[in-house]
Amino acid sequence: MLLMDKKVQYQYKPGNLNESEAPFYHEDNIQSHEMVLNIGPQHPSTHGVLRLEVLTDGEYIVDVVPHLGYLHRCFEKHAESMPYNQTIPFVDRMDYLAAMNSEHVYAMGVEKLLGITDKIPKRVEYIRVLVAELNRLASHFVAVGTYAIDIGAFTPFLWMMRDREHILRLLEWTCGARMLYNYIWVGGLYYDLPVGFEERCKEFVKYLKPKLVELQDLVINNKIFVERTANVGVLPRDLAINYGVTGPMLRGSGLKYDLRKVDAYSVYPEIEFDVPVGKGEMGTLGDCWDRTYVRVMECYESLKIIEQCLSKLTGAYKRDRDFDPQEAVPKKIWPKEDTDLYFRGETPKGELGFYFRARKNKDIPLRVKARSCCFVNLSVLPAISKGVMLADLVAIIGSIDIVMGEVDR
Repeated sequence: MLLMDKKVQYQYKPGNLNESEAPFYHEDNIQSHEMVLNIGPQHPSTHGVLRLEVLTDGEYIVDVVPHLGYLHRCFEKHAESMPYNQTIPFVDRMDYLAAMNSEHVYAMGVEKLLGITDKIPKRVEYIRVLVAELNRLASHFVAVGTYAIDIGAFTPFLWMMRDREHILRLLEWTCGARMLYNYIWVGGLYYDLPVGFEERCKEFVKYLKPKLVELQDLVINNKIFVERTANVGVLPRDLAINYGVTGPMLRGSGLKYDLRKVDAYSVYPEIEFDVPVGKGEMGTLGDCWDRTYVRVMECYESLKIIEQCLSKLTGAYKRDRDFDPQEAVPKKIWPKEDTDLYFRGETPKGELGFYFRARKNKDIPLRVKARSCCFVNLSVLPAISKGVMLADLVAIIGSIDIVMGEVDR
């Protein structure tokens, strides 16, 4: 008999185990027909050093308990011990697959704290959005490619890594780094775009459009992929809202909620793009297929945004010999008053937010809190995994698209 409502917490007593390694379920508290299975923290099985303690009844899952803490970045402590502008390299290392997006949100938060948002040159803002959308594409390519591997397809991963390599080379051309950029600074940029970057980027957009169509045929509309993901890991819209889920996971459940539209930050209000949502075309609304579908559709929208940014950067805000991308970068980041501020933005995985508690005439904040979309999205895993078969758990984890550096922070 499958016991769906049973949940007995094991009372941990200090001993040989660390508290993060303490089992949630103990052999004295489970039924004879149940078994506790540990998945992870090996890297390939769980998209990073995540350990899942799974209570099973045969092939079916009774409960899942995520264990964190294997990749703690100490971001918040770093941010509270150094000036605001020196924290950006540590922001990169949270979601290391979308560092430009994280930098963009953090920089805008500090700029709002200082009240210099209106002083940022338009060319700087369009470059920021351009590199952020390139990084969004690269992040989604990893999400879709590794997800295909999770459920048994290897070729899509190779195709995604091939196309992602073009993006990494473009970003490396701008700042010298492939993953951890330190390119978007508070008040500006490290450097202007290299000469010829806009033309090369236009060539890449032209190259990528038919590749995305191939991706849809190879993965999204593939009969085997549909059978493995449709009606699996269904996340109802009300449950997603109650858990605070954001990003493609929330939009996959049918809610058209994107902070680039809702909060209209940076130059996104001046750019035309759509917000794809899940429609339950292949199964139940909010299943694994819908979440993957939304990510692929967002790749098309990112290409639209990139094209519009390139049009502006070669038109109204074209390259100028006198342009200084560090013109508005403050020499000292000293808030004038004791201030509390929360700022949020849309990264490839959802809402990334930073809460600052600033001290008057101090360049080091009293408190910095990062609101991780990966952490919140992962929290819904037990709720959508109960009652599914063990093989489907891996499909559900892959559809969440987590990066453990941001989960642990």
